[in-house]
Amino acid sequence: MNRDTGKKRVVVTGAGGISSLGCQWDEIETRLRALKNAVRVIDEWKDIKNLKTCLGAPAVDFTLPPERYNRKTMRSMGRVAVLACRATEFALADAGLLEDRAFLTSGRVGVSYGSSAGAMDATAAFARLLDTREVDGLNAASYIRMMPHTTPANIAVFYGLTGRVHTTSSACTSGSQGIGYAFETLQHGHADAMIAGGADELSMAVLAVFDTLYAASTKDATPSLTPRPYDRDRDGLVIGEGGCTLILEEYEHAKARGAKIYAELVGYGTNCDGTHVTQPRAETQAICMRLALASAGLPPEAIAYVNGHGTSTEAGDIVESLATHEVFGSRMPISSLKSYMGHTLGAAGSLEAWMTIAMMRANWFAPTLNLDHVDPRCGELDYIAGQGRDLECEYVMSNNFAFGGINTSLIFRRIP
Repeated sequence: MNRDTGKKRVVVTGAGGISSLGCQWDEIETRLRALKNAVRVIDEWKDIKNLKTCLGAPAVDFTLPPERYNRKTMRSMGRVAVLACRATEFALADAGLLEDRAFLTSGRVGVSYGSSAGAMDATAAFARLLDTREVDGLNAASYIRMMPHTTPANIAVFYGLTGRVHTTSSACTSGSQGIGYAFETLQHGHADAMIAGGADELSMAVLAVFDTLYAASTKDATPSLTPRPYDRDRDGLVIGEGGCTLILEEYEHAKARGAKIYAELVGYGTNCDGTHVTQPRAETQAICMRLALASAGLPPEAIAYVNGHGTSTEAGDIVESLATHEVFGSRMPISSLKSYMGHTLGAAGSLEAWMTIAMMRANWFAPTLNLDHVDPRCGELDYIAGQGRDLECEYVMSNNFAFGGINTSLIFRRIP
């Protein structure tokens, strides 16, 4: 227990993910160090009329062991739930908890997880019903696959969890809010461990959202040169896909069972702009970062690196960087992992948190790809570009900002 706050300490004891860069950290780190993104043209989207782009960053192929993933266990899962459950399996195995059935079903393990939406094929089936007035294509599990809380519900059933469930369907902050609410649950002693994170599947429907907003990159001829977070020549974001789970555990519980500890989660802040659903606000983003610092009991000077949201949209990049400068000044090293794997939406907060922890442990931070000329309208910061940065630090911050004006900030501490 933290003697200053009376709250329990929270540590990361397992991590697992599925992304366009790979499923294991060594695979992902190799891609990051090679300065190579995973963006490509999706051929299946080329026949969509009036779509201005066909770029995406789909997850790598991953296996599903048939003894665990079969028609019975997957009947309520769309792809987004499959990504969540498989990432969780990786994380539980990493934490040494996958085979501990007694603990998982004890009521002391919960799940805090989200996605920006449910499975798109199930959603499409309900949409057809409204249009054709026929129920063809629907079955008993269609709604379970479509519902906003399909990821935590399926995780809970798949692993027999009987603790509390938090659903975080908040677009680009789904994964980071999942981690944040799990953190608070553990701080207050409502669980011994929490499965936390987010997932989202690649979908032409989601791409169309950003395409109609003129926020998607159209550099189909040069996929390796986009997205370009913070760059003056950016032309929009690229949609990605993935899922990522962190196993958060109360420190004394983790220590008692001899768990390996990757990092300590020491701070979390979240708030809302309260002004516009798609136009971000620097003032409230800065407040969110300060809320995380207050939660951790840290001054701004303690943070040595910020993993930025960095979507490669004009308003997003400029506002976020101005807010970061307001809190930390021009000295702060910052980079965006979306330049490698696109914007993974509901998975972004958890994938980026996992990779931020791993980079902190490696004493090396990846640069933002394609950042050749920082937009002069962006806040003055130490933008990591060109090559990675060797940097040893005790505290790092990972930020995410979503449609709806929802802001999140997480602070992790290196464990010696």
